Amino acid sequence: MTRDTGLADTVVLDLLGLHGSLGSPVIESMNFLNEVSSRFPDAVSFAAGRPYEGFFDIEEVHRYLRVYRDHLMERLGDEVLVRRTMLQYGRTKGVIHDLVARNLLLDEGIDVDPESIVVTVGCQEALYLTVRALRRDGRDALLSVFPCYVGVAGAAALADMPLLPVAGSPEGIDLDDLVAVVHRARADGMRPRALYVVADFANPSGVSLGRATRERLLALAGELDLLILEDNPYGLFHGEEERAPTLKALDPGGRVVYLGSFAKTGIPGARVGYVVADQRAGNGLLADQLAKIKSMLTVNTSPIAQAVIGGKLLANGCSLRAANARETRVYQGNLRHMLDGLRERFPSESRVSWNTPEGGFFVVLDVPFPADDELLEHSAREHRVLWTPMHHFYGDGLPRPQIRLSFSHLTPGEITIGLDRLARFVARRCEAP
Repeated sequence: MTRDTGLADTVVLDLLGLHGSLGSPVIESMNFLNEVSSRFPDAVSFAAGRPYEGFFDIEEVHRYLRVYRDHLMERLGDEVLVRRTMLQYGRTKGVIHDLVARNLLLDEGIDVDPESIVVTVGCQEALYLTVRALRRDGRDALLSVFPCYVGVAGAAALADMPLLPVAGSPEGIDLDDLVAVVHRARADGMRPRALYVVADFANPSGVSLGRATRERLLALAGELDLLILEDNPYGLFHGEEERAPTLKALDPGGRVVYLGSFAKTGIPGARVGYVVADQRAGNGLLADQLAKIKSMLTVNTSPIAQAVIGGKLLANGCSLRAANARETRVYQGNLRHMLDGLRERFPSESRVSWNTPEGGFFVVLDVPFPADDELLEHSAREHRVLWTPMHHFYGDGLPRPQIRLSFSHLTPGEITIGLDRLARFVARRCEAP
C-alpha cells in the first residue's frame, strides 16, 4: 500500500493485493454488459437481456403491497405484526417462502417443503450462496456447459472455485464430455461438486434440453455423484409447443438444487430470487446452511421487495404462467420478428448464420470476423447498434466470430431499425481489409 503524494493525499491500494477475482475478465463482464447501453443512448441495444418494460406500472406495485398486507392481516390478525413483517428486519430465509412453494407446485409441478426455500436478493445471490457452501477447499470444482451465463463464472471466481467447462451440443450438453471432464478432474485430484445448467433457453445460446436429455443427465448425475444447479429464469416463456418438465420436477433422488428468479416473471427491480435446497445436510437441510451464509452476507432479503412479489403471486392465484401471457406473446413475437429479419438481411451467401431457439431472450449470430469489445464500441459509435461479444460467456477475453443478440426488451420497430444498422455494420466490416 502506498500513499499518493498529490494534494488529495489519498491512500492507493495495489490491485494485486486485492482478491484475485477482481482482475478476472469475468468480473469486468457483468459491469460492462450492464453499463454499455447507457454509454450509447442513441444506439439500438441488442446487448442487454432485460425484460420488456412496456407493461411496467407503478400503481400495480402499490396494489401488490396492499394485497400482501391484507393477506398478512387475515393470517396474523394483528396490525402490529403485519407492520413488523413488512417493515422490520425479516427472517433470513424469507417471508414469502410459502407462496414460492405454492407457485412452484402450480407452475412447475415441483412439490417442496417451504422450509427448503431461501428467498434471496436476486437469483445471483442464490447462486453464490450455493457455490460458496459447496466449496470446502481448493480441490472442489464447479462444472458448467460453455458458453455460460457470466454470473456463474463470477460466483465461482468470488468463491475461489475453479469452473470446468463442459461442451455444449445441439441437445444442449455433450454428456460424453461431461463424463470425461469429471473423470479427468478426479484423476487430477479435484472434486467436481456440481454442474450448473440452464435447461430452458440458456443464456447465451438459447438452447433447451429435450426431455430425454434431461432424464439421461439426471441418471448420469447419480452415477457420477454430482449435484445439478438448475437455473430457470426463462422457463415460462415457451410458445405453443409442449414443454419438458424442469430437471427438479423429474428429479427422483434430490440431485437438483433449483435456482429461481422473479426478475423476468415478477418485477426485475424488486431483485427477488430464491433457491430450493431440499438436500439433507447433517441434521437439517442444505437450505439451513445456505441461510447461515446469507445471514453474514445480506442478513435478509428486503421484506418490502418480498411483499411486492408476494402480492403479485397472491393476485394471480400463485401462478405466474397466466400472469405472464402478454409478456410471453411479446417475447415470442419479437423472436419471430428477429429471425424473419435476419433471413431478409443475410441471405445464405452472406457468410452469416444463426441459431433458431424456440423461446427465451437470445439468438447467437455467427459472423465472418472476430468480435471483441473494441469492435462493439465501433459498432455503437459508427452504426448505432449494440450487441454482445461471445467472449464474455467464455471468460477468457479471446475474440470469437460470434455475437449474442437480445430481443427481449425491444419493440418490433426497434428490432427492424437495429437489424438494418447491424446489416450495414456487418457489410462494412466484411469490406474492411
